[in-house]
Amino acid sequence: MSRTEEIAADPNRVIVFDTTMRDGEQAPGFSMSAQAKVKMAHVLRDLGVDVIEAGFAAASPGDEDCIRRVAGEIEGPVFCSLSRSNEKDIDASFRALAPAPKSHRRCHVFIGTSPIHRNAKLKMSTNEVLSTAVRSVEYARSLFDDVEFSAEDAFRTEPEFLADVLEAAADAGARTLNVPDTVGYATPQEVRERFAALAARIHKRHPNVIFSAHCHDDLGMAVANSLAAIEGGARQVEGAINGIGERAGNASIEEVIMALKVREDRYGVTTGADSRHLVRASKILCEITETVIARNKSVVGINAFAHEAGIHQHGMLADSRTYEIMRPQDVGFEGSWFVLGKHSGRHAIAKRAETIGRPIEGERLAAVVVGFKSRADQIGEINDAELIAIIDRVDGVSEVVAQYA
Repeated sequence: MSRTEEIAADPNRVIVFDTTMRDGEQAPGFSMSAQAKVKMAHVLRDLGVDVIEAGFAAASPGDEDCIRRVAGEIEGPVFCSLSRSNEKDIDASFRALAPAPKSHRRCHVFIGTSPIHRNAKLKMSTNEVLSTAVRSVEYARSLFDDVEFSAEDAFRTEPEFLADVLEAAADAGARTLNVPDTVGYATPQEVRERFAALAARIHKRHPNVIFSAHCHDDLGMAVANSLAAIEGGARQVEGAINGIGERAGNASIEEVIMALKVREDRYGVTTGADSRHLVRASKILCEITETVIARNKSVVGINAFAHEAGIHQHGMLADSRTYEIMRPQDVGFEGSWFVLGKHSGRHAIAKRAETIGRPIEGERLAAVVVGFKSRADQIGEINDAELIAIIDRVDGVSEVVAQYA
């Protein structure tokens, strides 16, 4: 039995499939060395990712070597290599994944199924696409116990033909059927309905097959579509740390993990992820690729647990649940923090002054707030040094007034 089949024994367990080092790396500017991939794989292992797609072995000798090194140095996850629907690619994946235990190797075979892919790229009829898919899955199954089949551009494929190809792949031995929104075209309702219809048909003959979602973010709906797929019956979600990937990127795997955790009441499923490693994974990826993420990036952005508005800071001082639906510690931050600026209120200013050993109250606090607001309008964020200077100026004025009183 493969590791994937063990996990899938629980019908409410969602398999987390990370493609940071394959689809993510294909984005311009995100190429990774073997050393970088090993470093990334270590943190993904700590995060509890079930499947790591370590690369596309047939893309280059270097990529094959990178996969081989990752599969040989990291223990725990299932390691996967992407392959086009031909024996040469599948052989390259087999060589690359050889260092991993047999039960932890997966070959991910794909072929385009939409009319635009069949006609413009492949120059194949529907019958040729179907027969090629079957042959490639059968060949992959002769080498691997764990084979995933993807119908590229699934959501621009005729629904009946898509079901035919996926069912034929399952007949040929594919244990996971991926229904990718390759170009970020679908909407959540379409995704939910398509997965439900495919599961209703294919599970009659293949009750244990796992449906997978691989959503791109061209219209900004990758995470929403991934969650809709789970509602439709998918039990594997594919994504990348920080949402990197082709064009606008993939579903941000950290957002999917936390959505399922925070809203378990709605989705009723779990993952094996240890979310406390999400911030570390995000930071390591940024270091490796020499990129930065937006301050307001969901879950892992520096502003995700930062508060400046006075009404928010007041609420947070009373109970953090007023404005935070998850604990910062649950994703790897040390805690929430207040940003002092022009939107901050007297409660937050007084609290920060007390924290730095300069407690203020009453008329003195009122005077500090006036000076604080004036300075914040000039420079924006007020750090501890600026706050101390404001307090000192208020205290200095008070002393002068007292001398001439």
